[in-house]
Parts: sequence; C-alpha cells; structure tokens
Amino acid sequence: MNRLQIIRELRRHRKLAEKRAFNFEQNKAAKYIVWFMSGFIIVYLMFFAVMLSLVANDGSGSVTALEMIMGISPFILLIDFLFRFMAQQTPSQIVKPYVLLPIPKSTCIDTFIGTSLFTWGNAIWFAMLIPYAIMSVVFVEGFWVTLGFLLCFYLLILANSQWYSIVRTLVTNSLAYWLVPLAVYAVVALPIIIKGFSEKGFENFFEFYANIGTAISNGSPLPYLGALALLAVLVAINRRLQMVNVMREISKTEQTRLRNVSQFAFFDRYGEIGQYLKLEIKSILRNKNPRKSFIMVTAAVLVLSLAITLTDVYDSPLMTNFWCFYNFVIYGSMQLTRVMCNEGNYIDCLMVRRENILKLLHAKYIFSTAILALPFVLMFPPVFTGKWSPLMLISYAVFTAGLQYFMLFQMAVYNKQTIPLNTKFISKGGVENNYYQVVVQMVALFLPVILICVLQVFLSETLAYSVILLIGVAFIATRRLWMRNIYNRMMRRKYMLMEGFRSSR
Repeated sequence: MNRLQIIRELRRHRKLAEKRAFNFEQNKAAKYIVWFMSGFIIVYLMFFAVMLSLVANDGSGSVTALEMIMGISPFILLIDFLFRFMAQQTPSQIVKPYVLLPIPKSTCIDTFIGTSLFTWGNAIWFAMLIPYAIMSVVFVEGFWVTLGFLLCFYLLILANSQWYSIVRTLVTNSLAYWLVPLAVYAVVALPIIIKGFSEKGFENFFEFYANIGTAISNGSPLPYLGALALLAVLVAINRRLQMVNVMREISKTEQTRLRNVSQFAFFDRYGEIGQYLKLEIKSILRNKNPRKSFIMVTAAVLVLSLAITLTDVYDSPLMTNFWCFYNFVIYGSMQLTRVMCNEGNYIDCLMVRRENILKLLHAKYIFSTAILALPFVLMFPPVFTGKWSPLMLISYAVFTAGLQYFMLFQMAVYNKQTIPLNTKFISKGGVENNYYQVVVQMVALFLPVILICVLQVFLSETLAYSVILLIGVAFIATRRLWMRNIYNRMMRRKYMLMEGFRSSR
C-alpha cells in the first residue's frame, strides 16, 4: 500500500470505530441525546450572535463589528479549548491498534492529526460567527471582507485544536505541564496585567485584540498570514510531540517501585468491605492514571472553592446553585461515571466469589461519600461570610451523596471497557466517546440545579433546601436496596461485561 492508500484505510477505520466499539448499542441510544444537546448549543450560539449583533449595531460604540468580535476572540478560543477536554482525543490515544502493524507510525500520526482538523466540532462556532457576520459585518464591510473574517477565525479555531492536543498530551505525561497553558494564557492576558485587573485593564485588552479586526477591515494580509503561521507551527509541534509520545510508550519498560508498603490496618475491622476500601486507596496511590485523575479533580475543587470564596462572580442565585452542586459532584462525575472500568483489569478475580462486586460497590460508595468532606470543608468560608446558609451546604452535600450518586452508580451496569491503570494509551475506542457517560454527567450536573430552581419558585428558600435534604436522605437510607438492584442487573449481564473488559485490555 502506498501512503495515500494507507491514509484512506485509516480514515475508513476511524469512521467505523464507533460501530466496532463495545459500547456501541448503548452509545446508539445515548447519541440522540448528545445530538439534541449539540442542537441546543447551536441555538444558544445563534442567540449569542444576535446579542452581539445588537451591541455592534446600536451605533453608540466607537468600534466596528469586526473589532468587537476580534476583541473578545481570546475568550471564545479559551472556551473552545476547555470544551475540547470533554470529547477530543489526541492522536497518540487512538494510535494503539496500529502500532504493531507494518505501516509507518508517521503516517498514522499525520492521518489522525488531519482528521482532528477537519471535524464538525471545529465548525460549530460558525453557528455564532455566520449569523453575526450576516447581521453586522457583510452589509458594512462587504462580502470579501466578511469571507476573510470567517476564514481567519476558522484558522484560529484549527490552531486551537492543535494547541489543545499539545496540552492534553503533555498533561497526560505529567500534571506539572499544566504550567504551560497557564503561562501561555498569562501572556495572552498581558494587556490586562499591564494595566491591572480593572476596567481600564479590560479596555486595554479589548483594544489590543480589536486591532486584528481593524487589519481585516483594511484588507491587510497580516491576520491571515499570522493565523496560518500559528497553525503551521502548532501542527509541526503536535506532530513531533505525538510521535515522541508514541515511541516512548512503545519502548517503555517501567516497573513500579514501592518505597514502603502501607497496610491500612485500620480497615481490617470492617471485613471484606474494609479490604475493598484499601483497594480503592491503594489504586489511587500506586497507579498513574487513577492518581492523576484524582489529583486533577482535587485541584479543580480547590480552585473553584477559592473562586467562590474570594470573588463575587458566582453570587447570583443560579450561579450559586450550579457551582455549589458542581463542587460536590465533580468527584463523582469524573470517577463514578467510569465505575468498574479500572477493575476491568482484574475482573476475573472479582467474579470468583458471590457478592464480591456488591461489597466492592459498597466500598466505592463509602469512599466517594467520604471524599465529599473536602469540598464541604472548603466551602465553609462562604457560609461564614453570609453568602450561603449552613442548611444549603448540608442539603447539597447530602443530595449529592444520595440521588446524584444513585444516578452515577448506574454506570456500573453499562461500563464494559477497561481503562489501563498506568499506560497512557487511553483505549482502543476511547472511553471519552462513551455517550452514556456524557449523558449521565450532564444529568448529574444540571438536574439538581433545575430541581432547586423550580422548588425555589414555589417554596421558600429554607423549605426548598429541606426538600433537597430529604431527597438525599431517602436515597442514602435506601442505598443497600439500590446497590443490590445494580448488582443483580450486573450479574444478569456478567458474561457480556466480562467479554467487554477482557477484549478491551
């Protein structure tokens, strides 16, 4: 096969990847919900385009429509960068099935980089840009300037996709590499830093990047050349980084070295559940992927808790409800949506005795509930300063341990794809592409906020929090019943689950 034939075959494989995935049947159902959510996002972007157009067309401002959209473009690109962590994989994550085949590794990397550039996800921002351009740009600047603006912004989005891939690969290797995007975004924010975090600083930031819009209006080739050069440089860096990462993973012969062995004898008094609690803790302490995931979630809780405490950005009722719930459920949304995926590495051992899995689920529930103590303590300052009430904090914590954990633990019935404990190749099909997990995460994040907002419309604030508290208590009190239900459903599907876990190792 020549290079072109290899590229065509690899692209065909990627198109068939979801149909070959072990979770295809559950994805097929959940994917419709994801499409609905994507449609909602598109509608929201179009609404945002209308709002921006109204501001640009009011005639009272001193900036043009192009200057305004380019002035806020760094924020748009930052949002785009953060949302890519939900779905986009890096080339080194999806190259695993091909590393032992007699085809050039560089061809695989090039194909997957090219595929990551030309996906519908990179075009979703046109749902905002095209309506904005029609309403505010094309009749003022002309068709060709409008087309140039869309082309320039699209090149920036493509460069952003490569920037994400670079960062994702680096932080997979070491969490210390999070300093790289922090440093880059600090450089991007220099116009604010120079003038200070004040109204004048943000005006300076806006004016600095609005100059790109001015250059596009004047027909200057510099914005296009700059965006194209940035894209080319990031593609070259990404290509080299993915190749190095793949070769390092192939040739690595790393062994785990333990300086000391912790017995955690305290848990011995709790019998088998105590042993599984030890397993949960040691899995995080000794294995790279669970440890990194736990550290990242903990860091997110710390940062969010500080933001809630030290700023007034989240003081509106809607933001208060959402971020307080989010701070509690973030551990579950990241860990419990993948429940049993780590255990897929040794699922045969867990199946040798009756109700082993049930006791493991109980241990996971106890461990996940105990972890809620960290965000609970970190959110004391807003209570002390009077931002939040103690009843609100307690009711949200109990609701998370009750109803939300009930929903998240349902994934134990459907997850059947093993997550490697230490290797950096995530999986053949990519656990990130499990739409069931995406749907469950979205429900766990937004259902409580909708529920509390509805309750606060019809009830007093204290009574609404009391209802939330009672719902959480009810699910905690009945945890043995719904855990047993989950276990029984898993046993009815045990051969299907074991086959999936074994095949995806």
